Order: sequence, then C-alpha cells, then structure tokens
Amino acid sequence: MAKNNIRGPQFVQYFQPVIDALVELGGSGQPSEVKELIAEKLNITEEEQGEQISSGESRFSSKVSWARFYLVKADLIDSSTRGVWSLTEKGRNTKLSSEEALQLFQNVHQQFAANGKKRKEKPNVTSDNKSPSDELLDEDSDHRTILLEKLMSLPADGFERLCQRLLRESGFESVTVTGKSGDGGLDGIGILQVNAFVSFKVLFQCKRYSGSVNPSQVRDFRGAMMGRADKGIILTTGTFTSEAKKEAVRDGVPPIELVDGEKLLDMFETLELGLKPKKAYDIDEKFFDDFR
Repeated sequence: MAKNNIRGPQFVQYFQPVIDALVELGGSGQPSEVKELIAEKLNITEEEQGEQISSGESRFSSKVSWARFYLVKADLIDSSTRGVWSLTEKGRNTKLSSEEALQLFQNVHQQFAANGKKRKEKPNVTSDNKSPSDELLDEDSDHRTILLEKLMSLPADGFERLCQRLLRESGFESVTVTGKSGDGGLDGIGILQVNAFVSFKVLFQCKRYSGSVNPSQVRDFRGAMMGRADKGIILTTGTFTSEAKKEAVRDGVPPIELVDGEKLLDMFETLELGLKPKKAYDIDEKFFDDFR
C-alpha cells in the first residue's frame, strides 16, 4: 500500500476509505465486507492483511476498526446496530481531505479528554495493539479480551474439547474429537440434524493460534475431508485471509464454514458458554414524574 500523507495515528488514513466502502456497499455492510473491499481498493497484500498484533487481530483489521470507532463518534457511522456498519445521512455526504481527517481525529480525541471518560473507554491512540470492536462502546466489553486470552491459553487438546462442547451446544449430535495425528488436520466429526429427514456429517478442524489461516490450509483440510463428510468447519482464534475466504466457497468443491476469533467469541456470548450474564438497570425518570 502506498504511503499516505495524513499525519496522526495510522488509522486516520482509513477514515475516507471506510466511508467510500460503505457507499459502494449501498450504505451499510458487515465489517468483513468493508475490510475486504478496502483491501481490494487500496491493493493491500495478503501479507499485510495477515500481519498480527498482540491481541491476535490483523493489524490492518485493527486500523480499520479504529477508523470506524472515530467515525461513529463523529456521527458519520451509526452505532445502533451491532454487527453492521451503516452510514448516517451526514456520513453519506462526507468527503474528507487529509487535513479534514486529521481534524476529525483531533476533535473526537479532545472530546474524550473534555468529558473525562473512564480510562478503559479512552482509545490508546499511540498504539495499534488494541482494536475497538462494536463492544468498545459498551463499558462491559473487557470480557471478550479476557475470553480470547482464556482460549489462547488452553492446551491444544483442551481447545479441541472446548470446540466439541461449542458444537454440541449449537445443535450438533454425536460430536467426537478424533485427536489423531497424520489425519490431514481433522480434529473431529459430528452430525447436524436439520430435520427428521435430513442430516449432514460434518468434519471440523480447530486452530488455536493468533495467525491467519491461508488458502492452502483450507485446501488441505478440504482434501482430507473429501469422501468422508458433507461439510467442513474450521474454527480458529485467529483470522482468515481474504484468499482463504474465497477458497472456502470456491465453485465446484464442497464449501467449508469458517469461524474466526470474532465469530467464536460471538458464539460464546450467544450460548452464554463460559460466561455469566450480568443484569444492569437504568433509572426510568418518566416513571417518577407522576409522583412529583
């Protein structure tokens, strides 16, 4: 990717590309769609996309997420829908020059200082080692970081058994961890019963690491499962390169479902697996109006 002339943190250079990508996608899109489109438009190599930071996320993905975070604070992107990035009316009509992008960053950053935000709500703009997912707008988002650390700290066989539990909780039956070496990377097998008449045999692979799964690894897994199952699933605490995602759904071969670290954490939240939900209350001021 060519060097940019925007001063300030490196993620500032992605302010306008995020807006442009959402415009091209029709005003809204999944984070993965936005990032893939930006990578394509800016000719960001697979190597650059696969470069990891300490949290296990791609450095490129982290910068784009930070850009989105600031655009939300500037009311250019809507923060109301989790999992979908959507332009506001203001965002649809915005074109930022290099100087305007830097000014936007400075304005939003000053707001944090002026409002006296708690430390964990303040973005560490001097580092790319943390990434603001949608949950950064929530004070209770630290559990995702801790959960990912827990998953990464498990031994290989422990992570495989945890994935087995996750699949069972998700409706799979007869889920077995094979644990065999030299089995083409296959870690387990299960049955997904769609209805009384239809079921699928599914093979799965578990990758507990912070790197990116590349297309050759997807091809190797598909080769190992050919003739043995109807579908395959790769679960990882890391990420998948854009080429790996294309390989997973390539025409003429069995499709493979990809579950990256973010989706894995989402599943743990949905199933409340290994997590204890907390209840919180806000005061309903209108209720008390009747008694004043």
